[in-house]
Amino acid sequence: MTVRRLAIVLATAVLSAGALAGCGGDSWADKCSTASGVVDCAPGQRTAVKEVKGELLDGKQYDLKSDLGKVVVVNFWGSWCAPCRAEADDLEKTFQSTKAQNVTFIGVNTRDDRDAAIQFERNRVTYPSIYDVDGKVALQFDVTQTSTPATLIIDRQGRIAVAIRQATTVTQLQPLVEKVAAEGNG
Repeated sequence: MTVRRLAIVLATAVLSAGALAGCGGDSWADKCSTASGVVDCAPGQRTAVKEVKGELLDGKQYDLKSDLGKVVVVNFWGSWCAPCRAEADDLEKTFQSTKAQNVTFIGVNTRDDRDAAIQFERNRVTYPSIYDVDGKVALQFDVTQTSTPATLIIDRQGRIAVAIRQATTVTQLQPLVEKVAAEGNG
């Protein structure tokens, strides 16, 4: 591991520790129900995501505001992560099964080399990913746990509806996405 990569990993760990500790305030997840690594928030308990922007693996820019009105599934992953490799097919299947319901997916690639990330995505997923080598985009989501893999489901109003703090499967993810998608715009 290069000195630069080690410094990035250590900086990400320090930032993640701050996020895990809640930085002295109450966490949005404290208002929601948690079972088996899944945080599920009722509409009145949800916290709005602040501004989230980042550079995609292909060099284009992404802004979460451009997807307001859609359900957005955000998956935090790395090519170095075995559970991420295991869940990739399930994420793609859920994406394909739910996109007609005005659902979109965005990946957030963390602590990775861009070429390795691009290679990982090839022939696995068709949705784009933000390149977040230093963890700054992950912190924009104000998540209380930035483990990898992790998946957020953002409702049509830009609020965190569900957080899955582990690898997921199509049988777990798709019903959660469909439930949030069925809420409509209300």
